[in-house]
Amino acid sequence: MSMRSNSSNNYYSKEDDRNKDASSSPSTLDSRFNQTLRNVQGLLKGRSFPGKVLITQRSDPLDQSALQSPNNDRRFSNSDTEHREQFDTSVEDEIQNRSNANASSSTDKMKASTASTENTSKEVQKTAMGARSTDSARLMKFKKELSGTTVILEKLRELAWSGVPPYLRPTVWRLLLGYAPSNSDRREGVLKRKRLEYLDCVAQNYDIPDIERTDEEINMLRQIAVDCPRTVPDVSFFQQAEVQKSLERILYTWAIRHPASGYVQGINDLATPFLVVFLSEYLSGSIDTWSMADLSPEKISNVEADCYWCLSKLLDGMQDHYTFAQPGIQRLVFKLKELVRRIDEPVSTHMEEQGLEFLQFAFRWFNCLLIREIPFHLVNRLWDTYLAEGDALPDFLVYIFASFLLTWSDKLQKLEFQDMVMFLQHLPTRNWNEMDLEMVLSRAYMWHTMFNKSPSHLAG
Repeated sequence: MSMRSNSSNNYYSKEDDRNKDASSSPSTLDSRFNQTLRNVQGLLKGRSFPGKVLITQRSDPLDQSALQSPNNDRRFSNSDTEHREQFDTSVEDEIQNRSNANASSSTDKMKASTASTENTSKEVQKTAMGARSTDSARLMKFKKELSGTTVILEKLRELAWSGVPPYLRPTVWRLLLGYAPSNSDRREGVLKRKRLEYLDCVAQNYDIPDIERTDEEINMLRQIAVDCPRTVPDVSFFQQAEVQKSLERILYTWAIRHPASGYVQGINDLATPFLVVFLSEYLSGSIDTWSMADLSPEKISNVEADCYWCLSKLLDGMQDHYTFAQPGIQRLVFKLKELVRRIDEPVSTHMEEQGLEFLQFAFRWFNCLLIREIPFHLVNRLWDTYLAEGDALPDFLVYIFASFLLTWSDKLQKLEFQDMVMFLQHLPTRNWNEMDLEMVLSRAYMWHTMFNKSPSHLAG
């Protein structure tokens, strides 16, 4: 689903020799896995789903012993649990029912988790229905944390997890990512220096003639120029030439400064929440009414700089997601498959029987962090939680994506292979609101609390 710009021919090749050997030996398994990976990486070329060409049903069951989930422990502060609001009872019921439904198929493995669900839910205090980010009490808490000489980041993370008031989001995101220092006396000077550094990078790397670039850099810039108009195509704001040019500068500058990965398709999506949030400091009203032409060059430069540095901070925590072969994403896809099997064995078994590989749909989820799967107006709220997770984000993504997938557990169990793949590529989230997203996040936190205390559940 993702593509290194300097290796596109390799990633988009459509070999026809993928099923020469039906053996389940490790070498055959690796070959089939690598072929599937190359196939799904092509899907980021556009948003359409070329199922007949790139997605094929697996005819033989996988040897589960060969696909052990990596043991990637997640760090999470005890204070997060101590300060969350009471978990919504409707979510508790859903988790309880799902656990009971699966008990017959995995009695021994899930007995402890099912029996402790009630106690676990009492410890979970992140709520989908509780205090909203617009409540006056929450606003007061945010203002109190931000007003001190030094911001206590752990307390800010606890508040931000459940949503950040929109007008405070630029400041909070800069702090959560470590771009802006927690000491208020240093903040203005650091931001000024970083913004000038970005300008210098653009002047040295972007504002130069092609004759001064290598062939690889020319090809990378061309790929970025092709991808920018495709970014969030259903939001008219991103079709403005000035917006696309800003994205191009940010992405190319980042790629030049990070040669280990270079530009990878999907990173263009990751820049969009930052662009919108930092523009909101200068533009008001609906994003559909925004125009970059209303901003001075200095303001545009400041916005781009903030986007660049925050994107860099985010990707620093998941570097192996975008290096060659994207091993970080492969590892998380394996963990997602195992987690779904532990939580909802019926849907997991059905997907296995239909020959559906998790890579065929989940690769894009991890590559673009669900930006392409939910309405864009919900993305900033989702990213409040992402950024509040800090260094623990990659592992927590597994729980968010499991919760997201199992929203449609009953539906998936009724679909055959091709219909299931098409459904997962075009999920019915168009009419989702913030409450739908909160339910996904709450289930994810519930499951993390359960399984984090019993890590053997996620052992291969």
